[in-house]
Formats: sequence, structure tokens, C-alpha cells
Amino acid sequence: MASANDMKAAEKTYGGFINLLKWTVPILVALVLLIIIVIS
Repeated sequence: MASANDMKAAEKTYGGFINLLKWTVPILVALVLLIIIVIS
């Protein structure tokens, strides 16, 4: 089993990853829509 310290580190990493996704996904969607509008 993972130790408590490993779990804390994993939760911190996961939280950072989710926070990054929260910002990255809308930005990517906006860029893709912009590119589609420019092409069409």
C-alpha cells in the first residue's frame, strides 16, 4: 500500500493537473473555434 506521504503528494499532483485542465481546455476550445472561423 502507498504511504500517507505518497497519497498527499499524489493528491497535490492531481489537484494541480485538474487546475491546469480547467484553464487549458477552454483556451484550446477558443483557439480551435477561432481557427475554424478563419478557415471558413
